Amino acid sequence: MSPLPDPSAQDAIVHPGHLERLRAELLSGVDLLLERLGSATSPASGADADELAARIGAVDLDRPASGMPEALGELGELWLRDAVWFHEPGYAAHLNCPVVSPAVVAELLVAAVNPSIDTVDQSMGATFIEQRLVAWTAQRLGFPAERADGVFTPGGTASNLHALHLARDEARECTGAPLERLRILTSVDAHMSVDRAARLLGLPADAVLAVPVDARRRLDPVALSRSLEAVREAGLTAMAIVATAGTTDHGAIDPLPEIAGLAAAHGVWLHVDAAYGGGLLLSTRHRERLAGIEQADSATVDFHKTFFQPVACSAVVVRDRRTLRHVAWHADYLNPADAGGAAVRPADQVEKSLQTTRRFDPLKLWLSLRVLGPDVLGSYVDAIVDLARAAHQRLEEEPHLTVRSAPELTTLLLRYEHEAMSPEEGDALVPRIRAALAAEGEALVAATRVEGRRWLKLTLLNPLATVDDVLAIAHRIVEAGHELAATEVSA
Repeated sequence: MSPLPDPSAQDAIVHPGHLERLRAELLSGVDLLLERLGSATSPASGADADELAARIGAVDLDRPASGMPEALGELGELWLRDAVWFHEPGYAAHLNCPVVSPAVVAELLVAAVNPSIDTVDQSMGATFIEQRLVAWTAQRLGFPAERADGVFTPGGTASNLHALHLARDEARECTGAPLERLRILTSVDAHMSVDRAARLLGLPADAVLAVPVDARRRLDPVALSRSLEAVREAGLTAMAIVATAGTTDHGAIDPLPEIAGLAAAHGVWLHVDAAYGGGLLLSTRHRERLAGIEQADSATVDFHKTFFQPVACSAVVVRDRRTLRHVAWHADYLNPADAGGAAVRPADQVEKSLQTTRRFDPLKLWLSLRVLGPDVLGSYVDAIVDLARAAHQRLEEEPHLTVRSAPELTTLLLRYEHEAMSPEEGDALVPRIRAALAAEGEALVAATRVEGRRWLKLTLLNPLATVDDVLAIAHRIVEAGHELAATEVSA
C-alpha cells in the first residue's frame, strides 16, 4: 500500500481525531463567504466568460496549493469574485432564488456526514425525514394521506421524467399499447423536459402533442379535448396529460380543474409540473390558484425555486404509492428481498427512485420548516407575487417599453420599442440590450421568443426586492436601448 505523499494529508479525513483542522478550515471558508457576500453590490461582476475559462484552465490540478489559505484565496479570485449573487435586486434572469439561512446550515451538516438516502442502513433517520417531508408535501397538494408517496429528486427535469416513467408503464399495463403508439399531451408552453423525457423513455419522435393555449397562455381545455379525441380516433393511446402550474416564460397556470376532468373522463394519467408555481402551496393568499392539483396522479415541486432552498431540491409526489412499483428494482447487494437481520428494510427509498446514491437534500427543507415555519416561507411567496403585480402596473406607464401581459406568478416580458423602429429592429436589440446589461453587471435579465417576437424576461424571485429595484432595471433597459439604437443609426 502506497503511503500518503504528505503525512499532514492524513488529517484531512473528517474524523473525531481531526476536529481542530476541520474547525479551522470551516471557519476560514465561512470568513471568505462572509467577506465576499458582504462586499457584493451587484448581481454580477461583468467578467468575460472566455477570460474566466482561460484562468481556470491554467490551474495545475496535479500541484496542490500550499494549504487551505492559499487555495481559498485562489478560489476567491477564480469564482467568488465573479459569482452571480441571486440575493441582489438587480438579478431578474432565470428561476434562481435567494436562499434562507437554515438551509445553508443544513448543507454544511449534510456535506460533513455524507449520508446516502437510498437505503436505511446508509441514512437511518435521514430516510424518515425524507418520508415525512414527502407526506407533508402530499398533504399540501391535497393528495390522500393513506395512499400518497414520492421521493426527492435533483430537480424538475428529473421529477418530470420520473412521473412520466410511471405514466408510461401504467398505460402499457392497462392497455397493452406498444411504445410507438403512446402519446403525451401538454401545452405549447410546457417545459422542455417533457420532450426530453419522451425521448429517454423510448417514445417516438412525435409522441409529445403540443396543445394550443388561450389568451393568457394557459393550456386550452377545448383544444385539449379535441386532441384527446383525435388521439383516440387515430388508434393511439394517450398515456399522460402534463399540465403546468407556472410556465417558464409566462408563469401561466393551466386550468387544472378542467384538465383534471378531461383526464378522468378519458382515463389518462394527469401530471402537474408545479416546479415553478409549487411555492403557492405555502401561500395564505394565493393557494387557490392551484385548485385542481389535488386531482392529479403526480406532481413536481421544486423547493429550490419558490421555497427558497439551495439547489438541488425537488420532489415528485404521486397520488397512489402503488404506481411507484414501476421504478422498483432489486439487487442482493443493496436491497435484498430477504433483508435478514437488517432493521426496517421495507422503508428503503431506493425502490422509489430512478437514482441509487442520493444526497440528503431533504434536510435543508426540514431545517427551514423547523426554524422558520411554512407561513414565513409563504410570506416570501406572497411578496414576490405582489412585487410582480405592482411592478407590472408601473412598467405599463414607462415610455419606450412594451409589457406583454399581466403576471400570473412572477414573470414579466417586456421589450424596448421606439416609434422609429420596426418590430424586426426591436427584435435585433433584445440580445444586444441583454448583453450590455450583463457586461455592466448591475442587472441580469433573460430573454425568450413568443409568437416570433423576441422579449426580455424578468423573473422576480427575490422577496427583498422592491418595485423601485425593478424600475431601475427597466430604466437601464431603456437607456441601453437608446444607446444601441443611436449607435445603429450613426453606423
